[in-house]
Amino acid sequence: MSNDSNMIEADDVRLTYADGTEAVRGVNLTVPKGEFFGFLGPNGAGKTTTIKTLTTLLRPTSGTVRINGFDTDEDSRAVRQSIGYMAQETSVDPHLTARENIRFACEAYGVPRDERTNRVNELLELVDLADVADKRSERFSGGMKKRLDVATALVHRPQLVFLDEPTTGLDPKARLNLWEYFRKINRQGTTVFLTTQYLEEADELCDRLSVIQGGKIVATDSPQALKSRVGGDVLDITIEESNDEERARARRVVIESGLFADATIETTADGISLTAKNARRNGTDLLLALRNDDFTVVGFDVRSPTLDDVFLAITGEHVDEVTTGTDTDGASAAPEVSP
Repeated sequence: MSNDSNMIEADDVRLTYADGTEAVRGVNLTVPKGEFFGFLGPNGAGKTTTIKTLTTLLRPTSGTVRINGFDTDEDSRAVRQSIGYMAQETSVDPHLTARENIRFACEAYGVPRDERTNRVNELLELVDLADVADKRSERFSGGMKKRLDVATALVHRPQLVFLDEPTTGLDPKARLNLWEYFRKINRQGTTVFLTTQYLEEADELCDRLSVIQGGKIVATDSPQALKSRVGGDVLDITIEESNDEERARARRVVIESGLFADATIETTADGISLTAKNARRNGTDLLLALRNDDFTVVGFDVRSPTLDDVFLAITGEHVDEVTTGTDTDGASAAPEVSP
């Protein structure tokens, strides 16, 4: 039975493609109304297919999905009226102005004619494009186009917005600006469902998040609670002349030192990384042990675990983060236009 306080309810959702590939294998997911929820997983884990079942783009092979109380199979129209969707690729028309793009979205979503002008102005203010409202969007930077995309996804006042890797390709400043708009719509009551390859983004924005691997959700909790599963702090050590032989020897020094009883030790490109509850307390002693074994340590850092460490602990693999500062079409972002 549906719970009125939940925006998303997915029960044992499975999807098998025609070639026999089981893309989603029994996903159970509940997202309360008003939550900022993150959905993370390695490439090929089933993220995209799961999202398509939530947004009515794909029909599950079995299981049920309810969005805002509506069954995606039985009442897909009501579901689509309840959601906004911002894809990774921007959908703005470069030949239209910002105002015209939003007005066109109002028409497409059936916003009443007498409400459109106020709604367009309201959204231009929300995403900080009022000063360039009548500029053609082909002149906009990547960040401005993304903000305009946010506005077009919100024209019908959806109660739930899906953001599919929304900041991929943006420079750090544009990403931070977009984060603030996402926070703003969430504070206004909109439930947000975010997929991202930027683990920092999920950590910064999400109340809770789920990790999916192999078509199954393997963990769901707050970012802080998930990080606590790593089992301690992380000690990253960089050694001079790092090669396979030297990294293996450094790993043996850690084990033979007896300083870290339950440590997880991983070799890295330039040294070793270990996770242990007493990493901070015994880190200096390990540094001395390495030096006594003729290692030259050129980097030594003790830090709290990140969500990438969580992925490694839960799934056994890292998530590849996108680090380019280019626009989503691969071209460098254009400069901001003057109002």
